[in-house]
Amino acid sequence: MSNNNEMVTTPRQLDLDLRIAAEKEVDGIGMGVLSNGAPFLTLRGLARMCGVDSTSIVRMTAAWQETPMKPREAKVRELVRAQGGDDTIAFIAVPRDGIIQHAVPAAVCMAVLEYYAFEAKTTTDQAAKSFRILARKGFNDFIYAQVGFNPSGSTNIAWQQFHDRVGLSYHTVPDGFFSVFKEVADMLVTLIREGADLGKSFIPDISVGLAWGKFWNGENLDVVYGARRRYEHNYPKYFPQSISNPQPAYCYPDDALGEFRKWVREEYLPKKLPNYLNSKVKQGQLPAKKASAAIEAFKPKVLS
Repeated sequence: MSNNNEMVTTPRQLDLDLRIAAEKEVDGIGMGVLSNGAPFLTLRGLARMCGVDSTSIVRMTAAWQETPMKPREAKVRELVRAQGGDDTIAFIAVPRDGIIQHAVPAAVCMAVLEYYAFEAKTTTDQAAKSFRILARKGFNDFIYAQVGFNPSGSTNIAWQQFHDRVGLSYHTVPDGFFSVFKEVADMLVTLIREGADLGKSFIPDISVGLAWGKFWNGENLDVVYGARRRYEHNYPKYFPQSISNPQPAYCYPDDALGEFRKWVREEYLPKKLPNYLNSKVKQGQLPAKKASAAIEAFKPKVLS
């Protein structure tokens, strides 16, 4: 986060009761969540999303409360009010490690992005792109997903993400057909229990679906069970994949369900899942110990 000595922090902007609950830099954009659950961008992060030099944002926030207001600050504050936001504060100053961190709240971020996207004398394509993404996804959900913050308070955000996916996709499959996501739900639950942080970039059912689709075509199972069909599969709006919702996923005839379960048991779990999990270890998305524990959990149990 930026620490700008030239900026003046008023008592109203400084909140000693707040702390930073989560923060992360994504593609050079600093962002985070305060202890009261409020998401924010840093001054530099906001500037990067706007496609402008950080000094422009620093000057804007420094002149936020000047009287009379300059045209730029007056317009941005008007855009903040139009969202129902508090236009009297450009940032929240939070003490951390002996310095003051400047957190720009959601309404101000969206107003500044809207200004540089559509209102400034020289607009920027980057600001327009960022504004559309955040408007579509929702500022709160976007920041929560990026920094891995769970507003529900659950100790494991993977459970909440799994539940959200189930809620969106569990009843969208046509009668007479089954979906890969629903049928491997028990596998996903086992992975989460073993410590796998499933989420927007760790979606095992995609791996299963691709492998099963290849097997289906290779064995010409359309001839045996009838043609598979497309159905609408949606991701939670805080997933990056949601930008192209609804997803055209395949569902398969119920008559093939026994074949699918046998394939998962005999082919996917023992032969393909270990390679998939090991790839996630190499990508740094899963600790090796958790991968080993998950693989062990799927081994067939021997009855005594």
